[in-house]
Amino acid sequence: MKQALEHLFLFGEVAIAGRRGFERRYALAEQVIPTTVLERPVPRADAIRELVGRAARAYGVATASDLADYWRIVDRAAVMTAIRELQDAGALMPVTVQGWTSGGRPAKAWVDASAVLPRRIDAAALLTPFDPVVWFRDRAERLFDFAYRIEIYTPAARRTYGYYSLPVLVGDDIVGRVDLKADRATSTLRVQSAWWEHGRPHDAADRVAGELRTAARWQELESISVSDWGDAVDDLAGALPEARRHER
Repeated sequence: MKQALEHLFLFGEVAIAGRRGFERRYALAEQVIPTTVLERPVPRADAIRELVGRAARAYGVATASDLADYWRIVDRAAVMTAIRELQDAGALMPVTVQGWTSGGRPAKAWVDASAVLPRRIDAAALLTPFDPVVWFRDRAERLFDFAYRIEIYTPAARRTYGYYSLPVLVGDDIVGRVDLKADRATSTLRVQSAWWEHGRPHDAADRVAGELRTAARWQELESISVSDWGDAVDDLAGALPEARRHER
């Protein structure tokens, strides 16, 4: 049944009507999408060009593989055609990025013509494994030198970072990862493990502690407990004086 629904979704016969947890709810396309939209045909080439342009705006700078993966477009020839057309229209500009190589040569990349390079980025967030920043693992490694795999299917004794570790963004870099669990019975956000990446800023522990407090409030949990597993746990516990400690 699931495969049949996914097939119908791929061809536009059904649409996503909502979610229940991780489960999708499906309905006929005409029950979800306005008739004015359904009855307006869009040529395939135009649709792919629009999607590639949107991916470029979201990414700022990207390779063809990045742009294709953003919307899971498997037709690489169509993506390259869209890139050429967007470049000819002045919407994309070809660039090279230091450290990005392909076959021993600089990798081909493009920058969105409207992209602005800020003086600095002051951000902090716990990312899900599905966030576009890290979803395409090849791009995450190129951008941040961040090798990321979730280990939910890895036997516990062989896990390196934890069951469901979340990348931690501070500034413009991935500075670490934390494995979190909501313990509803004790109303506690449990930091099951925490690890640093290279080059973290001096205030990384305080910034991450703030995000953990936010996560606990969002989940309506009353307390935080930090385990003893990982090279970042003591730093985080120090930045969370109200937190308890627990063993792995």
